[in-house]
Amino acid sequence: MDAANQSPRRLATSIGVTCKTVERWLADAQLVPHARNREDAARALGVDEDMLWPKSVKERLKSGGDLEIVQSYPYRSAAPSTLWGSLIEESRKDLFLSGYTNYFFWTLVPAFSQVLRRKVKDGVRVRFLLGDPNAEVTRQREAIEDVALTVSTRIHMTLEELKRLRDLEGLEVHFSAPEDAVNHVSLSVFRFDEQELVTPHLARQVGHDSPLMHLRQVKQGGMFDRFSEHAEELWSRSRPVGEPAF
Repeated sequence: MDAANQSPRRLATSIGVTCKTVERWLADAQLVPHARNREDAARALGVDEDMLWPKSVKERLKSGGDLEIVQSYPYRSAAPSTLWGSLIEESRKDLFLSGYTNYFFWTLVPAFSQVLRRKVKDGVRVRFLLGDPNAEVTRQREAIEDVALTVSTRIHMTLEELKRLRDLEGLEVHFSAPEDAVNHVSLSVFRFDEQELVTPHLARQVGHDSPLMHLRQVKQGGMFDRFSEHAEELWSRSRPVGEPAF
């Protein structure tokens, strides 16, 4: 950047991202930006993108079913907290959070409610698909997990945060349908435009102890699309959250 006479702010402006996004790239060598951002940054700095992000070379050498897998983690909690924030920050069209509780976003992403307000006002479609805290499947899952911070409590924590955003026109909050509750509670799909974080929930494990996959859409009908279709099918039968829950 020094050789190209570029500061983080100047580079961010030239490629259409925030200054904080560029600073995250500089702070975490493991972060690999979206292909479009890599190309724009390399062009602005006058270097090959492989020089900036050698890890991207390995990604391009993938083939077959793993082509869309950016990274995998044995535990959701093992993924860098900056990953969630950067994916949300870079979303320009669609932010779809279809975890069963979604409560952890407020503890993981700084000023998350303010971020949601800004995203909606910027024209991003923001959706939350939650499990019904009063559903039988919710009670069954609570018995299976057997932890103090129960599933229904985590859902209510999310609802309390979202209540503070009720004036935000365009924010969509739904409960999944009763017939879909088992499929919803067993698989969380979080979509950020053409990228996803997916968590299959194992046996008695809570979300942060379950594995996570980071996917990026590369082709039609790939893994990204399969998980997206799953989440969209659940959404198609869901119902808007109303009073008194919301």
